Amino acid sequence: MKRTSRNPQGRDLSALTLVVTGGARGIGQATVDRFARQGATVVIGDLDVDLARSVADTYDTRVTAARLDVTDPASWQEFLAETAEAGPIDVLVNNAGIMPLGSVLKEPDAVTRRIVDINLHGVINGTKAVVPGMIERGSGHVVNVASAVGRIALADGATYSASKFAAVGFSEATRAELRPHGIEVTVVLPTVVLTELSAGVPATRGVRPVTADDVAKVIEQAVRRPKPELWVPRWSQGLTKVSQLLPRGVQDAVAHAFKADSALAEADQGARAAYEARVRGGS
Repeated sequence: MKRTSRNPQGRDLSALTLVVTGGARGIGQATVDRFARQGATVVIGDLDVDLARSVADTYDTRVTAARLDVTDPASWQEFLAETAEAGPIDVLVNNAGIMPLGSVLKEPDAVTRRIVDINLHGVINGTKAVVPGMIERGSGHVVNVASAVGRIALADGATYSASKFAAVGFSEATRAELRPHGIEVTVVLPTVVLTELSAGVPATRGVRPVTADDVAKVIEQAVRRPKPELWVPRWSQGLTKVSQLLPRGVQDAVAHAFKADSALAEADQGARAAYEARVRGGS
């Protein structure tokens, strides 16, 4: 990737090639749109290849799409071979993720494995597939889209919380491991985002839900000027870090006052029905 101190906006996005996983919907689609409008070359990887190609078709030839199952290392290799004409990958945005909700004791084993496979193994597989090429060139950037739930676990989202905690830990470890090779690693932690994934989830008291484009804007900022960790909205990071310094009983009281402790448990299941049916994969 080219860096220039003469550009007050940071990196020139039009000179970059990005891969965005889960790029057919939600945050992924918003990220594709934001970078495409900046003139970047964008490759969408998504299990729903028809939808991904329909998204790509709304742009010029610098946006392409191919089928990608992030849980399968072989699928990554097929995806990279199919999209090789896009050129060397400068930025990998590991965005694909799912959030089935409910009591962990009632969660089918297949759903548990699916959450971990997509939210954690997908990030690991993507890093293993793409970063070696970055190391050969001596530059690159991995952006892992995690969640605020990767720092603050919530009831009725135990496996989801665990997967996002793991994604945060993986990001921190790989940042230290890859830094000597010239590779940046950023983890992005959004709060409640107005996408299908959070359908029916009530907003935490005093916290305005953010849009997919709000998150995409932060991803853009991270690529322009890399930082290790970015929250959406940004002020939520300070609030979280301060609250975690308090005694556990006080933390629990604050979470209860803001209704953060019950946000997932009180999700409207009717509003989530279509999403839950799709991401649970028939389990």
